Amino acid sequence: MITVTDTGAGMDADTRDKIFEPFFTTKEPGRGTGLGLSIVYGIVKQHGGYITIHSQRGLGTSFSIYLPLVAGKNEIVEKAPTLVPRGGTETILVVEDDPAVRNLVQSVLKRYGYTVILAESGAEAIELFESRWEDIDLALLDVIMPKMNGKQVCEKLRQRSPRLKVLFLSGYTADLIQDKGIPVEGIDIISKPAKPIELARKIREMLDAG
Repeated sequence: MITVTDTGAGMDADTRDKIFEPFFTTKEPGRGTGLGLSIVYGIVKQHGGYITIHSQRGLGTSFSIYLPLVAGKNEIVEKAPTLVPRGGTETILVVEDDPAVRNLVQSVLKRYGYTVILAESGAEAIELFESRWEDIDLALLDVIMPKMNGKQVCEKLRQRSPRLKVLFLSGYTADLIQDKGIPVEGIDIISKPAKPIELARKIREMLDAG
């Protein structure tokens, strides 16, 4: 168990109930998107743990993160050689509202030889796809975005190109994604932050699947 405590202003009950929700924030408009704690929640859940919060107005806040113990002896494990995934020349549409993640993904994919088309929103992605859909081999979509989520964007793109390959990118756990009304069974999804080699391997695997 790891506990992090501050001596700040604390939170009321209504704020505590919403603190892990994506895009909930107590900041003024334009001062933040409110994604930090929802991503923390997702990472903790992915590792089989859970997180609690204790906070009162004027008495600060404490977060406690509980992670499962791993029983077993220390063993020397020989790592298998890492196979560098093959790149390609295909065109990939990347739809991500976070500019830092968007630019990172573009850098990784270009390093592997792909042509990258960037969109920062679902509406922009649909507009770009309408004019270039015949050139695009795969769409990489963020799952949770303002106004239009990844599932809605996927449905719009596949109206134009039913066989379009789509890979979802998400910083949230499967249960949190389902809570937002987005089914996760039968779709290709990779968790972020994804290692560049894992992202490249998954994309190559999907493109080669035919």
